[in-house]
Amino acid sequence: MSATAEIITIGDEILYGQTLDTNSHWISGELDQIDIKVIRKTTVPDLEDQILSAFEEAEKRADIILITGGLGPTNDDLTKPTLAKYFSVELEMNQAALAEITERYERAGWELNELNRGQAIQPIGSTKITNDLGTAPGIWLERNNTIFISMPGVPFEMKGMMEKEILPKLKSRFVKGKIYHKIIRTGGIPESKLAEKLQDWEGNLPSHIKLAYLPTLAQVKLRLTATGSDMVQLENDVEEQISLCMPLIEKYVYATGNIELEERVGQLLREQNKTIACAESCTGGYLSHLITSVPGSSDYFQGSYVAYSYDIKEKALQVDHEILETLGAVSEEVVIQMAENIRKVFDTTIGVSLSGIAGPGGGTEDKPVGTVWIAYSDGEKTEAKKFVFAKDRKLNIQLSAMVALNMVRSNLMRIS
Repeated sequence: MSATAEIITIGDEILYGQTLDTNSHWISGELDQIDIKVIRKTTVPDLEDQILSAFEEAEKRADIILITGGLGPTNDDLTKPTLAKYFSVELEMNQAALAEITERYERAGWELNELNRGQAIQPIGSTKITNDLGTAPGIWLERNNTIFISMPGVPFEMKGMMEKEILPKLKSRFVKGKIYHKIIRTGGIPESKLAEKLQDWEGNLPSHIKLAYLPTLAQVKLRLTATGSDMVQLENDVEEQISLCMPLIEKYVYATGNIELEERVGQLLREQNKTIACAESCTGGYLSHLITSVPGSSDYFQGSYVAYSYDIKEKALQVDHEILETLGAVSEEVVIQMAENIRKVFDTTIGVSLSGIAGPGGGTEDKPVGTVWIAYSDGEKTEAKKFVFAKDRKLNIQLSAMVALNMVRSNLMRIS
């Protein structure tokens, strides 16, 4: 049975919505990699009674309690005194922690004041966790077979501490045997349809291999997790299962492992010695941003036009004035001309275009908010597809770009 963990995030700024809690998301993923199951995440304010209550509740249900935030030098940083109160111990100066903080300040040429010295004070009986990237050491405390781990709220400091000290220590103590994960990445199919296609295969998986569906933006990741004593055997077992499921979903699979859709599209373009240009309206350049976020994208990406207005669509992309006036910019005919002409403008192998109603306004009965037309053209083939996404502007922009990438991917892989 897997060890269990609870993550407690401390800070008014999280509850006020002023700071996004990325820490618990990252910690959960790292613990999952070593087969420690997160059973709850809790966010509490900078109030002693709330923090104490969170500690008490977490101790009842988890083997490991990971705490972020509240280790700074100011009066609103309550984690250390509250931990000391919860464990019924006093605070004391940790000389090893003080030496590390002093050395770091001297190296940086900063003056060490009493507030900074106070960061080396820790509950009696605790173990210091070195913070190589900051001045707030972490704290490791144990009671009744439950571990309390307190870390800074600053994400890069927390990650450094987790990777260097905490995760190896937890893995050594709790993880028995080997764990192997493999991700299959799919696009162009919703989770429910994917599950339907894989129902029989999933039902026949060996008991030591588990399947998880991880839907993301316009994609679904399939995670296979195998547990056992022999890593080579686990890898072979997972690969065998992938070979069995692939014929069922091959047309939707764009990669296995740690690769994003825009990276895969870039690989295909480079392998086939093809180039691409984009004509964007409702996405405002977001598709081009995704493509160019990949290192080396200059090998295949030539450029783009953000043709937002009717006037620019006509002047820059030679879209027919009469079609724009009669059918509107959000139409099959317009995106086809945009895709074909952007390819000619930049002399590329492939042209992609998008035009839609991102919202929140601008929708009509025939073209509600979220209506998007996307076109692909490569000189031999031109296709356009209509989608109706969501009522949220940001989501519509992101979905449109991801679906356009998948359309390019499908054509490059010659999937109908």
